[in-house]
Amino acid sequence: MRRRTVIVSVTIVVAVGAIASFVAFGRTNNKPAEERERIVHAEQRRIGAIVNATGVVRLRVGSEVRVGSQLSGIVKKLNVTVGSHVKSGDIIAEIDDRTIQARLADGQAQAELDRASMERTRVSYERARLLASKRVVAAQEEEDLRLALDEAKAKYQKSLRDCDLIRVDLNYVTIRAPISGTVASVSTQKGETVAAAFATPTFVTIIGDHALQLVAMVDENDIASVKANDATTFTADALPAQEFSGAVESIAPKATIVSGVVNYEVTIAIRDDTGTLKPDMTANVSIQTAQHNALLLPATAVRREGDQTFVYIAAKNGRERKPVSVGSKENGLIEIKKGVGPDDAVLLPANTNA
Repeated sequence: MRRRTVIVSVTIVVAVGAIASFVAFGRTNNKPAEERERIVHAEQRRIGAIVNATGVVRLRVGSEVRVGSQLSGIVKKLNVTVGSHVKSGDIIAEIDDRTIQARLADGQAQAELDRASMERTRVSYERARLLASKRVVAAQEEEDLRLALDEAKAKYQKSLRDCDLIRVDLNYVTIRAPISGTVASVSTQKGETVAAAFATPTFVTIIGDHALQLVAMVDENDIASVKANDATTFTADALPAQEFSGAVESIAPKATIVSGVVNYEVTIAIRDDTGTLKPDMTANVSIQTAQHNALLLPATAVRREGDQTFVYIAAKNGRERKPVSVGSKENGLIEIKKGVGPDDAVLLPANTNA
């Protein structure tokens, strides 16, 4: 009889405990939604809006230089190949100078003959001038010798100038790089004969260092917020894993209309080109506009229903829905332009990492 009483008592205790646990679980699971949500407050920070656009890598105007020869002759040396990097003043090629040296020697010999002829004429004139003063020769003869001396002087001076012109040509025998850059093409070879009679033949084409720039097409709705020197990041479609930086240089005053869409060309200086970018590559561009003070909330706190954007805040009578106006997103945060302030207790949905 006593054993039966003990068993009944234990059964009653177990049953009571199970009922209590069930009731406690039910109460916990039925807590209002706002009790399971976390409270956050909007933070005041300085941010910049991001304008996204597409662009193309291009060569700067004047950055591509075609180097040629002003002389006709045989290419004696060619010191570069495609891809070679040259510095301003480096020797690219040399033209065989034997013909020019021969012309210079001939010009110098002619100048020496003209000098001797001038001196002979000078002696004759001095003698005639002396005799004319003693009235031994006619004054006309003196005058003729004076004019002959002037002519001999002019002829000698012309011979000297001809030699100077030949020396100028001699300077063109050595072809030097006008800028520092990379050789993009070579259009002649050692041993070839070049003719510069009608047009300067191109030897090589050089693309200057830091010659690339980015031209982005920015929508008319965003162009008002873009200013010179705005920081820019971009990735090229051919190099998706590498991010490049730059800054806005200029904004075209005139729109470019393609298929009825109005865009403005924004020229961006590339800051950290490592040599991997190439002309005509397509890029995805992000332009950070001027910074401003903004209220930021975790992006998960902002909810949407149709075209309505709102948050829930903790109020005395429970959760209160408040419509908000939002701006740009940045690192998981979203700008709140209107609707809540720093003192509002905004409810963040449960199971978020924000």
